[in-house]
Amino acid sequence: MEIKISAESNMDKYPAKAHALRVARALKVKKGLIYLPGTPTRYLEDSDQTRGFRQRRYFYYLSGCSEADVHITYDIEQDLLALWLPPIDPTSVVWNGRGSNVGEAEDKFDIDVANYTTTLPIYFKSWLDKNSADIYVLHPSQKPDLPIEYLASDSPRYNSKDLQHAMDLCRMIKDPHEIGLIRKANDISTKAHTAVLRNLRHFHNEAQVEALFLDVSVAHGAKKQSYSIIAGSGENAAILHYVRNDEDFGNRELMCLDGGAEWNCYASDVTRTFPLSGNWPSVEAHNIYNLVQRMQTASIKALGPGKDFAAATFLSFYLAAEGLLQLGILHNGSVSDILEAGTVFAFFPHGLGHFVGLEVHDVMPEVEGEERTHWFSTEVCEGSHPQLTARL
Repeated sequence: MEIKISAESNMDKYPAKAHALRVARALKVKKGLIYLPGTPTRYLEDSDQTRGFRQRRYFYYLSGCSEADVHITYDIEQDLLALWLPPIDPTSVVWNGRGSNVGEAEDKFDIDVANYTTTLPIYFKSWLDKNSADIYVLHPSQKPDLPIEYLASDSPRYNSKDLQHAMDLCRMIKDPHEIGLIRKANDISTKAHTAVLRNLRHFHNEAQVEALFLDVSVAHGAKKQSYSIIAGSGENAAILHYVRNDEDFGNRELMCLDGGAEWNCYASDVTRTFPLSGNWPSVEAHNIYNLVQRMQTASIKALGPGKDFAAATFLSFYLAAEGLLQLGILHNGSVSDILEAGTVFAFFPHGLGHFVGLEVHDVMPEVEGEERTHWFSTEVCEGSHPQLTARL
């Protein structure tokens, strides 16, 4: 007999069914079966210890389930979202606990039905016998184990070309529930960054910064980070993805802390540079900080519903070039000259930003037409209010 533990509130369920409906519409088919396997349990090489678990993001988008060895199917015509759970092994529960049983899964997750994976092969055979449509998978390596008669070259029964594109189109637009998860992740990251600043003058090395950031994140329920914490002091701050975080401060002046907590598989990403002593070590350093802050403020104002991200990106490049000229770091040229030459990329190689969602670098629109490098136009007007002629 299974013991059922109820979810706290149905209102808190991740909207997996709504996501499945959106993906089906994006596929533009009336029949078919979407199939996604979750992350399987994996072991370290030559070890009985499991690897750190991270749920496959596309799977989570259609299930809201962050358990191992789970599968999801969605029958488009029947509008049936089914979660398939590994059977519970009583002999391993005492060692590793267990995942959800069928009753718990149907209560916790926004699905139509839950079953055990022992019946999944039977379900596939039954579905294929009754349907002529394809099974949609993300990658050929993730297709289900189908009988050979269903894989004849003249009538392929699975489609690995269309699902990822359809899901990317859906993932780019976040619904209110997803926005709430991202805001929660941001809130925890804010607390961690603030704690570091409050304790920084008592620290002597990068490791202490990383440790406190993790401590605050975990204490607030975010046991995972969206990416490896970057706590670079001195010259290390110039390495965009510096993650060693093992050097002493010594007489270094500045630190770049790039850290973002993860909340229920949704990412945050916050980066700040600050003086290690609590005071700016020079007028030049403070001027650069003010320039970056000016770029950030202007870019935020340039964004919003219906606004062009490329235009806001160009604005940030323009202000960077203008500011570097005013500070005398760049000279013997105009803002337009600097933009045309691409010199500003040496100071600003990462651009304005990226999408955030189930990944810290979340899915983005495909680029069509001209290359992304052609963001600058010779027709740009110099001055405090440039014409934004960014092009993609």
